[in-house]
Amino acid sequence: MKVKRLQELEEFIHSEGHVSIDELCCQFQVSKNTIRRDLNKLEEDGLVAKVYGGVSSLNQTATPFKKRIIEHDAEKKQIARKAAETIEDHDMIYIDSGTTTHHLVNYIDPDYHVTIITNSLDVLNQSVNQPNCKVLLLGNTFKSNTRSFINVRDWPFFERLNINKSYMSATGVSLERGVTNSDVYEYSIKHQILQKSLKNHLLVDASKFGKAALVTFAQIAEFDTIYTGSAIPPAYLDHCESQNVTVAITEK
Repeated sequence: MKVKRLQELEEFIHSEGHVSIDELCCQFQVSKNTIRRDLNKLEEDGLVAKVYGGVSSLNQTATPFKKRIIEHDAEKKQIARKAAETIEDHDMIYIDSGTTTHHLVNYIDPDYHVTIITNSLDVLNQSVNQPNCKVLLLGNTFKSNTRSFINVRDWPFFERLNINKSYMSATGVSLERGVTNSDVYEYSIKHQILQKSLKNHLLVDASKFGKAALVTFAQIAEFDTIYTGSAIPPAYLDHCESQNVTVAITEK
C-alpha cells in the first residue's frame, strides 16, 4: 500500500509541478505526518524538493500549467475553434479550466449573447473581450497550479441554472479508466456539471489518449462529442462509435 501511495504521490507532484502539504493530505486522505514521511523518501531519491509549506517536482519532464499551456498550442486552438461552432445565441454554457478550453472564448461569435459559467481564471480574463458574454464564476478558492477556482459553496444557486452545453477538459482518456483528471479538488465540479448539462463536449489534444490520471470523473459514453486535433488510436474510434459518441478531428 505504501509503495503504491508513494508512486501515486510522485506522479501527482510531477503533474502539478508544485503542491502544498494540505493539498496532498486531502488528495491522498492521510495525515500530515504520513505525507511528510513520504516526501522525505521522495526527497532522498532526488525526485522532489521540499519548500516552505509544500513540495516541488525535480522532474524535468514535468508539465506544470505554464509549460502545458504552450504544448500543442496550435492543435488546441484548432480544437477550440471547431468546438465553438456549436455555441449558439443565448446559450448558457460551462467552460472548464484547461489549456485547450480557455481558447474557446476567443471563437465565440461576438454578436452572440452567451452566459458562461466557469471556474477558470483564463476564461474569465478572456471574456472581457466579449462584451455580449455574461460570466458566472464557480468556486471560492483560487488554485494557482491550475489557474482555476475550487471549493464551491453556492451549489444551490448553480443547480437552478439550465446549462445547455459543457466544454470539458481532461488530463487523460483511457478505455480502462475513462476520462480522468489529476486534481481531486475539481472532481465534484466536473462531475456535477456533466449531470446538469444537456450536451457535453470533451476537448482534448491527441496526446491525452491512452493515458490515465488520478481521478476518473466521467466515462467516455457520457460525452456527446469529443473534439481532438489529430488521428487517435482506432480502438478509441471504435469504442466511441459503439457508444454513439461523435469524434470531431480537426486535422486529417
